[in-house]
Amino acid sequence: MIRDVQDKILKLKKEKDVFILAHSYVAREITEVADFVGDSFTLSLEAQKTNAKNILLCGVHFMAETAKMLSPDKRVFLANPLATCPMAEQMEPDMISQLKKMEPDRTVVAYINTTAALKAVCDVCVTSSTAVKIVKNMDSDKILFIPDCNLGDFVKKNVPEKDIKLLQGGCPVHASVTLKDLEEAKKLHPAALVLVHPECIPAVVERADYVGSTSGIANYAKKSDHKEFIIGTEMSIAEDLQYECPDKDFYILSKKILCPNMKLTTLNDVLRSIENIDSGKAFEIKMTDEEIAQSRKCIDEMIRLGNA
Repeated sequence: MIRDVQDKILKLKKEKDVFILAHSYVAREITEVADFVGDSFTLSLEAQKTNAKNILLCGVHFMAETAKMLSPDKRVFLANPLATCPMAEQMEPDMISQLKKMEPDRTVVAYINTTAALKAVCDVCVTSSTAVKIVKNMDSDKILFIPDCNLGDFVKKNVPEKDIKLLQGGCPVHASVTLKDLEEAKKLHPAALVLVHPECIPAVVERADYVGSTSGIANYAKKSDHKEFIIGTEMSIAEDLQYECPDKDFYILSKKILCPNMKLTTLNDVLRSIENIDSGKAFEIKMTDEEIAQSRKCIDEMIRLGNA
């Protein structure tokens, strides 16, 4: 039955000129029919490259917003409108605007995992893989890093020469992992290297053998000569790596690292979205030209600093 639905999707996406983007955390049966699978910002870059007029994003809301911001001439749809990111919605734009007024000399750096409305009041955007480089390349020495205080702590330790202020926020899934979880995983698999996402708490990050983005973790594991790995990010990555590297062994750091929002999107959501893409029933991301212009300023600055 899964194969039947996948075949329908593959046929319809060609007929309706739909390019499917899937985040690496969504179900494998979805990534198998996607045109591109990757991290949140990479998905938006791929949306820019395709000539397709319709983009269907299988992930969460802020990712679809970012794709729309970078491809305003295309129609962007989210496969499941209930798929949001609790971290992206933790902080209100008004609160950050007030903090900027209190400290006008402090540059606001926003993690990509934020809403378009929040990005509109920030100065620079970063991803987990570019955060350290971007902050180092900034002219400002006084920074407010939002919303993830764990990623912010990782940046702070790697850029000690700058005054980085953090607020309490972050990914509840990654932050749920404790040092005890790591120690128990190491007891079970003492020879395994520990690879974790910087959204994990500092105590876990400090004990890891490698810290990086989802794609960074995957690339490290694929290129490493080591044969065993404990994966400290969404547990689907361990499964994906096991398929791609059958000669290696991958274990999850904790069964708590399961993102319910990423798992909301089903294969049938993808099919229904494509079937309804011209009827007005699919969930389309709508943004005005002014909203796009304001919210993508910090992304354009990230691209500038990333190439510096």
